[in-house]
Amino acid sequence: MKDMLVNVHHLARVEGHGNIVIDVREGKLRECRLEIVEAPRYFEAMLRGRSWQEAAGITCRICGICSVGHTSASIRATEDAFGITPSPQTMLIRRALLHGETIQSHVLHTYFLAAPDFFGAPSVIPLAGSHPVVVKRALKLKRLANDVCHLLGGRHIHPIASVPGGFSSLPQECDVEKLLKLIEEARPDIAATVETFAAIRMPDFTRATEYLALHRDGEYTFLGGAGESLRSTYGEDTLLSEYQSKVREYPVPHSTAKHVHGGYGAYMVGALARFEVNGAFLHARAKEAARALKLVPGTCNTFLNNIAQVVETVHCFEDLLGCLRMLLDRGIAREIPDVKPRAGRGVGVVEVPRGTLFHEYEYDDQGLIRKANCIIPTGQNLHHIEKDMEAYVPIALAFGDEKKATLGFEMLVRAYDPCISCSTHMLTVCFDDGQSRRAYGAGAVPPS
Repeated sequence: MKDMLVNVHHLARVEGHGNIVIDVREGKLRECRLEIVEAPRYFEAMLRGRSWQEAAGITCRICGICSVGHTSASIRATEDAFGITPSPQTMLIRRALLHGETIQSHVLHTYFLAAPDFFGAPSVIPLAGSHPVVVKRALKLKRLANDVCHLLGGRHIHPIASVPGGFSSLPQECDVEKLLKLIEEARPDIAATVETFAAIRMPDFTRATEYLALHRDGEYTFLGGAGESLRSTYGEDTLLSEYQSKVREYPVPHSTAKHVHGGYGAYMVGALARFEVNGAFLHARAKEAARALKLVPGTCNTFLNNIAQVVETVHCFEDLLGCLRMLLDRGIAREIPDVKPRAGRGVGVVEVPRGTLFHEYEYDDQGLIRKANCIIPTGQNLHHIEKDMEAYVPIALAFGDEKKATLGFEMLVRAYDPCISCSTHMLTVCFDDGQSRRAYGAGAVPPS
């Protein structure tokens, strides 16, 4: 084809609402946009004037899928501002809690949102009839992961037990033992998951890119803290407190979510980025899964983010087992969080299923928030998605079929597992001739 028009309104099987617009005429690309069309949500504005005791409870409502991640990032930002060092037990439980959320989210995406593309189905509903064993396995794993969040976080979503300085309530050891047994019994389902996705061939696509993720030597890390940095596959390390020197937000006219410029242009966060940055520190069983799935560093194929999520599911499953066993071996000690508010700035950084999440708060001496900034993984990926779509145009034209081309672009965007509602947090400050002019967030600058 020399001409191609892709106009997808409300892309299916992603969280939130986004449109794909691709216009090629006589072989020349005229338009290429991922339009984020949801109304902006003002969580940073909601936080201003709020107490440190309310911050996590407010921000965990940003997302029902990544509520543990937002809670964790919010708490880490508050602890950083107040100079609080959590106990080893607290960090161990938080790590296990994040693993539970990551597993349930990855299972949701790989099985229910991405897999239908590779089985030629419009949704998971037909797969329930044609592949009932696979769908039941996915439901079982997702329920198990949600039970982890319920036991450790106090609820299946929007956790209430995790607070600055520790936990307001702790699980009983007998309940942890029961959960540990259920997780151990699910190992065959994890192995079957790897087998299922090993049989699926991802589309061929390569575009050299920069990946960014949290990094700590010796650990495939998800929870930001001492000794961690932001590491780029371009060889840069950035202190977490100085993240704005690397992560620069700016508005674009076709999106209610900001884009991000990383210094070299677009970069990618998420499971594939974590694999590229920290793959050497995966659990041994996860490394075996990566080999079975033929996932190797340096391939730069965005479609492989689906596969990287499967590998991470194995890693999180095994590390979750290790965390719970360690917790039982140590014995669960009753701890009372001790928080003394003070004026200061705090940054919390957590790896959530879709990538690196930033929360930054500035407190006054009464523990009230003066300023807040949240930078969402999907927002960081939006610029990268559009660059991928541009690079995918020649492949789509070669299909010679606009319907196949449209599906290809949809699959490409879905591979990021975007959480669009999370990403919309832009302030519109005025209108000029119908064009919105949006305020930059803290430290935000447009690309040079």
